[in-house]
Amino acid sequence: MPTFLSRYATPFTTGLFMVSLVSGIALFFHFGTSAFREMHEWLSMVLILPFVLHIWKNWRPFLMYFKRPPMAIALGLSLAAGLAMAWPALTGTTSVSPQVAMIELVANGTPAQVAPLYNQTEEAFIAVLKEKGFTAAETGKSLVDIATASGKGERDVVMALTALTQ
Repeated sequence: MPTFLSRYATPFTTGLFMVSLVSGIALFFHFGTSAFREMHEWLSMVLILPFVLHIWKNWRPFLMYFKRPPMAIALGLSLAAGLAMAWPALTGTTSVSPQVAMIELVANGTPAQVAPLYNQTEEAFIAVLKEKGFTAAETGKSLVDIATASGKGERDVVMALTALTQ
């Protein structure tokens, strides 16, 4: 095991961190979101193992950091930044972007409310939804409820609506 640690812990930590870095930057700037989201989430989880192996391999030097103020300062600031970012969600005062608010508003609308946005009658809109696999499409149900009853999710509704504008 020591040979494995010596050879692979740091290189894998470095490689997976680079993937996480690049995909995180792409996600932050909303570039290639569908390509980078799953990569970022899964490979960041995989990064945990080489990180733990790297810490294990370098345990004694790592402990030395705790004898000086920079580690306490860095950990304290990191914790404070994390709490500041999570605080709105933790306290229920989270705000969403205007784009997300509009998507939720439309997705929670009924076919009668949403159809005019696509210059369609409610009946024509329901027919289009059924063509797209939303078999439970009917008057009076929200698009999210239609999606759920059709075995789909809110994302599927949004993707179907996006395709209607093209």
